[in-house]
Amino acid sequence: MITQDMIKDAVYELYKKAAIVLGNDVKKALEDALKVEDNELARLNIEAILKNIKLAEEKQIPMCQDTGLPVIFVKLGNVEVENLRAGIEEGIEKATKEIPIRPNIVDPITRENTNINVGDYIPPIDIELIDEDYLEITILPKGFGSENNNAMKMALPAEGIEGIKDFVVESVLKAKGKPCPPTVIGVGIGGTSDLCLKLGKKALLGEVGKRNPDPEIAKLELEILEEINKSGIGPMGLGGKTTTLDVKILKAHTHTAGLPVGVCVQCWADRHATTKIYDKK
Repeated sequence: MITQDMIKDAVYELYKKAAIVLGNDVKKALEDALKVEDNELARLNIEAILKNIKLAEEKQIPMCQDTGLPVIFVKLGNVEVENLRAGIEEGIEKATKEIPIRPNIVDPITRENTNINVGDYIPPIDIELIDEDYLEITILPKGFGSENNNAMKMALPAEGIEGIKDFVVESVLKAKGKPCPPTVIGVGIGGTSDLCLKLGKKALLGEVGKRNPDPEIAKLELEILEEINKSGIGPMGLGGKTTTLDVKILKAHTHTAGLPVGVCVQCWADRHATTKIYDKK
């Protein structure tokens, strides 16, 4: 059985890793962006971000003061699991107190802080059933400087690919420098109003720089990325060639009368961490 304590310890380590260590794919994208920037202010901003990332790892402290709202993705295989939600919540509470992680979670009406980053329906937990012999947990700490710039549209089928492209680009350009660019943009297409946004967030878990295996979707990712970067918004919104590091798209089948599109904006700190837990039989 995979016990509650095993889950708690795994989530604690995941949150710690995600908050402190940025993935190599994102680091490489930032380094590549620095090579092509000829705007001095843009270069200074990317250099500051890279220095920040390095210091966070060296000092073992979170790379950003907004340590995010913890979003959890679970792949549940053919294993026996004890108190999954309780284990996840305990891991987040432990991380909040011991790393420490800034307590961000409040009641939406009273604004009273829970002080443990756990609350009603928080963390959100997405569960995918898989035919494997393990439990996989991913944490995506989502800062709200970027989350506040998400967008969703119930587009009409007639709007097609061009309508999707226009909406995503417009949404990112409207955000300007607020989500701390250079960003990573997750896009969900299809499903329902809630599912397209969930897919957009899930798309952020993909490797930056790696294209979608569907050639048509891969082409759309690159076209959107090119259009966004033509804007000149640049790092931290102060000008430059790199407004967005990558665009990642996931799609789901949908109703014949609909074309939902969700845009999930992520700051340069595209943080997430994943682990697999095996059942000790």
